[in-house]
Amino acid sequence: MEFRHLGRSGLMVSEISYGNWITHGSQVEEDAAVACVRAAIDSGITTFDTADVYAGTRAESVLGRALKGERREGLEIFTKVYWPTGPGRNDRGLSRKHIMESIDGSLRRLQTDHVDLYQAHRYDYSTPLEETMEAFADVVRSGKAHYIGVSEWKASQLREAHALARELRIPLISNQPQYSMLWRVIETEVIPTSEELGIGQIVWSPMAQGVLSGKYLPGQPPPAGSRATDEKSGAGFIARFMTDDVLTRVQRLKPLAEQAGLTMPQLAVAWVLQNPNVSSAIVGASRPEQVHDNVKAAGVKLDADLLKAIDEIVEPVTERDPAKTESPAQRP
Repeated sequence: MEFRHLGRSGLMVSEISYGNWITHGSQVEEDAAVACVRAAIDSGITTFDTADVYAGTRAESVLGRALKGERREGLEIFTKVYWPTGPGRNDRGLSRKHIMESIDGSLRRLQTDHVDLYQAHRYDYSTPLEETMEAFADVVRSGKAHYIGVSEWKASQLREAHALARELRIPLISNQPQYSMLWRVIETEVIPTSEELGIGQIVWSPMAQGVLSGKYLPGQPPPAGSRATDEKSGAGFIARFMTDDVLTRVQRLKPLAEQAGLTMPQLAVAWVLQNPNVSSAIVGASRPEQVHDNVKAAGVKLDADLLKAIDEIVEPVTERDPAKTESPAQRP
């Protein structure tokens, strides 16, 4: 495993981080989830990402149990706050009330007294940013989080939050956006701003919800049990990539992966890690062997000719519109 600084902070994270969105507490039984976490640790992954909303808070609990007994100082545990975790009007968003209550719930479920990174899961247009950042400052000063991050924030929002964080003397060091060969909406605005401010990207869905694994074939139904068949959680997210044009172009990437000595998932993960502003790529898994395969993307260098060939294949179906970085206009 290779390691990188998270933004311009002193915090080191594994290039491949393990995330349990969709899987733990929902798609995957606990024994399998624990086996995947064990495989991640055995493979050198030290960075684990979750959120209070995943599987209705169950994902945090599963991860907490899976990591129990590990040396806490040797791990980087990340979680998030914003999406609803209860029926009440204040069980959501980035108000002071919800942040202060949510961090305690997350720590209880994760069975730890602190998280290394506490992230705003989206931007909250219903709460003054000053209120949100002051609450985060109190979370940091209480020792419940070492660093602060955000997820899917626009460049202008990152800039405003970073200025407040400096005034409050707290470390805002990361953004967690979707990023893959097929989804590059952060490249024109978010990444240049982040580089200027010292914010690193912890990217999710580097395999475009599994489409870049190559297992989905044009003109054929998705494999039984795959994410595209999971109407409860996975199918809605993957639908944008499930066109014959996209799937046909993805199949054309297979010879490039073979020439590089990589599997398709390894190529997808290695591709996002070529961006110097990316600190870590989040992978999930339903089986331990998937973890062992994905971590082989760490440290891989893709040459310029390969990167150009990839661009030529996927460019016509690549999404680059920076307006696709968005948060709900109103709290969900």
